[in-house]
Amino acid sequence: MIMTQLRFVVDADYEGATLKGFLRSKCSVSARMLAKLKRTSNGLLVNGKEVFATAVLHRGDRVALTLPDSVNTLAPSPVPVPVLWEDAHLVVFNKPPHMAVHPSPGNGEDTLANVARTYAEQQGEHWAFRPVNRLDKDTSGLVVVAKDGFAAAKLAGTVYKTYVAVCEGQLSGEGTIDAPIRLKAGHSIQRETGEGGLPAVTQWRAIASAQGHTLLGLCLQTGRTHQIRVHMASFGHPLAGDDLYGGSRELISHQALHCNLVKFFHPVSGEAYTVRAPLSEDFDLLCRRLFLEKDSLFYR
Repeated sequence: MIMTQLRFVVDADYEGATLKGFLRSKCSVSARMLAKLKRTSNGLLVNGKEVFATAVLHRGDRVALTLPDSVNTLAPSPVPVPVLWEDAHLVVFNKPPHMAVHPSPGNGEDTLANVARTYAEQQGEHWAFRPVNRLDKDTSGLVVVAKDGFAAAKLAGTVYKTYVAVCEGQLSGEGTIDAPIRLKAGHSIQRETGEGGLPAVTQWRAIASAQGHTLLGLCLQTGRTHQIRVHMASFGHPLAGDDLYGGSRELISHQALHCNLVKFFHPVSGEAYTVRAPLSEDFDLLCRRLFLEKDSLFYR
């Protein structure tokens, strides 16, 4: 059994609090995880000694949680994927296009989940694959992966992301697309905007326009499947390469969409981090072809 240990220090605000109160309030440990810790040998430690959840804490006490963890049982994959940030709890990959995050019918064994197993073993580590955010197979960019259940639960829904994209047509200024997204009738994958869909809001900003295309910076207020792709297509400006939603593959073989930045507060330390990712090679070449002053653009 692989064990993961998390450590915290009790501050003055929790003088006299119970361990349970400290973990639930200060550390955001779920009731489910707390119950699991109670059943784990050395699951709850204060100053190195095993205690009950009702133990009273004092300022400066050192709290350690020992989590039994599962391992990644998927087949390993030797495909190299850049790691842009890492510590004992998180790893941030720069996923290339044409790579699925999870195995599924037709996606084989070279997914990011398979790659993560190989990468962990190369570092002498073993952890289950827990992506905090996900990208479509043909979207490139940053994927934050938690190495333990606590980090995954703490970061769920809290990672701020921005994207860059190239759309067809020339745009200027900025705007917001607020249109619900639903599954298109008769389709299992394709989406569309329309009544009865889930609320979806996308903010966009034009960075450069040339040769019938626009380089965009985007951020999402919601996280619907294919959201940027569907919203830009509904706006009359499908992404270059996105033939599922009306874009042409003449210049690039997949949707020109890249998650270029993530921001998050560390699940244990609370420290703020920002990670930026360079473009994939083909996206970079597309931008060089379309936008002559590429090197001055913000996404670099």
